[in-house]
Amino acid sequence: MSKKTYRAAAIGRTGQGDYGHGLHTTYQGIAQVEFVAVADPDEAGRLKAQAETQAPRAYADYQEMLRVEEPDIVSVCPRWTDCHLELVLASLQAGAHVYCEKPMTWNLEDGDRIVAEGAARRLKVAVAHQGVYLPRIQAVRRLLAAGRIGQVLSLHAHGKQDRRGGGEDMIVLGTHLFNMMRFFAGEVAWMSAQVTVEGRELEKAHIRQANEPVGPVAGDCVNSYFSFRSGAAGFFDSRRDQAGGGHRYGMEIVGSAGILSLRGGSGGELMIYPHPLFRPADQTQQWQPLDEVPDQPLAKGNQLAILDLIAAAEQDRPPLSSAADAVAALEMILGAYESQLTGERVPFPMQRRHHPLVAWQEGALG
Repeated sequence: MSKKTYRAAAIGRTGQGDYGHGLHTTYQGIAQVEFVAVADPDEAGRLKAQAETQAPRAYADYQEMLRVEEPDIVSVCPRWTDCHLELVLASLQAGAHVYCEKPMTWNLEDGDRIVAEGAARRLKVAVAHQGVYLPRIQAVRRLLAAGRIGQVLSLHAHGKQDRRGGGEDMIVLGTHLFNMMRFFAGEVAWMSAQVTVEGRELEKAHIRQANEPVGPVAGDCVNSYFSFRSGAAGFFDSRRDQAGGGHRYGMEIVGSAGILSLRGGSGGELMIYPHPLFRPADQTQQWQPLDEVPDQPLAKGNQLAILDLIAAAEQDRPPLSSAADAVAALEMILGAYESQLTGERVPFPMQRRHHPLVAWQEGALG
C-alpha cells in the first residue's frame, strides 16, 4: 500500500437502521485513515456516534458532509436497505469509495445501478460480508484448494432458523452464507427452490415486509439447490423456530476425502471429518477440530475489509467482497422466489432484475 492518508466518514440513521454492525467505528487503529466526520439526522444518535468515533465534526445532512469534507471512503452504515441506493450513489458521485452494510440492496435493479456507477467512476464498493475477510475463512479456502478434503462435491448451508426462519432469515443472514458459498465454490450456473408456508405453496397473501425494511419476504420454510459452474452442488435450508436457533447457522462442505464443518459467520467452530479411506492409520474416525488459524470475532472483518478496500483502490482490482459479489448473493436469494413461482430452474445471471415477489403482485410473474 502507498503512504497516502485516506479521509473517511460514516453515514448512519439512528432509529432507522442505525450504524449497522459497527461500520462507523471500524477505522480506529488504521494508520492510513483519518476519520473526519459522521452524519445522522437524529441529534442524539449523531452525538453518540461522534463520541464513539472521536470524529472532529458531525452533520445532520449527509449531503453537506460529503460536500464539505470530501472524504475518500464512506461507510454507509444503516442496516435497512431502503436508503442504500441513495446513500451509496451519493457517496460515489462525491468521489468516495464505499463500504456498505449488507444486504447492499433489496432488489437486483438497485444493485446493478451501484455496480455500474462504481465502474463508471473507477471507484470501489465493498460490502460488509465480514466472514470472507477473516483469516479462518481464508484458511478454509486454502485448505479446499490444497485438496484437504479432496474434490469439493457439495456445500450445505443452514440459516439461523429462529423466529425469522424462512424468507426473512434467507436475506438477513443468508446473504453471508451465499457470499461465502461463492467464495468457496465460485459462480452459480442455475438454481431451483421450494418456498412454503406451513407446508403449503406460496400465495400472494403470504408476502410481507420483513421486521427490518430489507424488501418483501415470504415463506417460513426455504429449501434451495444450486448448481455451481465448478461442478459442485449447493444447498440452503431455513425453517422457522427450530430448536437451537443460531447454533444451526453455518455450513458443511463435503469432499471426496472428508467433510469440513464451520459454525457461525466467522467459522468459530471449525471441524474436519476425514473419510475412512483417507484418514491416517493412527487417527480414530471422528470429528477433529481445525485450530491451525485462530478464530477472530466477526467485527474484525470490518477492519480487514477497509484495509482490503484501500488495497483494491490502489491496485485497481475488485474488493474481496464487492458490490458485484453482493448482487450475485442476492440472486441466490431472489432466485428462490422465482423458482417457486415459475416451477422452473432459474439460470444465472437472472434475466428478470425486478424483485420476483413484486413482479408476482403486479401480475408480471406466475
